[in-house]
Amino acid sequence: MQPSQNITRLIEIMEALRQPETGCPWDIVQTFETIKPYTLEEAYEVADAIERKDMDDLCDELGDLLLQVVFHARMAEEAGDFAFGDVVEAITKKMIRRHPHVFARSDADTPQAVKLQWDEIKQAEKAERRERRARRGLPEDTSKGHLGSVQRSFPALVEALKLQERAARVGFDWSSPEPILDKIEEEIAELREALALNDKAKVADELGDLIFAVVNIGRHVGADPEMALRGTNTKFRRRFSHIETTLEEGGESLEAATLERMEELWQAAKAIERRLK
Repeated sequence: MQPSQNITRLIEIMEALRQPETGCPWDIVQTFETIKPYTLEEAYEVADAIERKDMDDLCDELGDLLLQVVFHARMAEEAGDFAFGDVVEAITKKMIRRHPHVFARSDADTPQAVKLQWDEIKQAEKAERRERRARRGLPEDTSKGHLGSVQRSFPALVEALKLQERAARVGFDWSSPEPILDKIEEEIAELREALALNDKAKVADELGDLIFAVVNIGRHVGADPEMALRGTNTKFRRRFSHIETTLEEGGESLEAATLERMEELWQAAKAIERRLK
């Protein structure tokens, strides 16, 4: 078996790995449920490579993510549900259908018009999907209501953002970012009250409200909260690494360093970043 740029080779490798008699013992016993965490992990690693602007890693991580798609498709084929080709056909059909302004005739010539057209096509597709499922004797979609299409399996920040976006489509939204800042201050005050009462359940509830409000202002100013937080996480890693490295160079350790000393080095890291910018 030799490497190849042809997707067929990857499909052949996965088929070989899943062969009951000659395949890999680990791959053979996997199921959709056991592979799902790896699929999510690989998607996050793609995002991480993009954030770090590491094109070498991005190439590798995209391959890992593609492997997850092939893995799921292979298990579905073994169960007689669908194969990789069906996955490709479904997405190509969807992309062609949702871009009539590219592949057919359409008056959508602005990003806003394209988005509106996209949503209209999606609604038509959902109706067709319900009919198709009914013909196959499958149960109705469990996701009902205007917010039903927002998956609960999303990371919490992503779910919050998508819930707000869906609600905004029917006018349930703030008119500008400023009132959201007032809401954030209100939530902070309620969190302070909960902390004063030492009520852990109330603290958790108010903390959730505060985070939800912060997600909302991110949406209004066009800053994806998930990506914004990932950027802050990266910044925290970088600054903390500066603390650790500086301490080690001076013969000190993290465990022995005082909070004041670590704060001093933290501020030094921030100053270095400002100079570099």
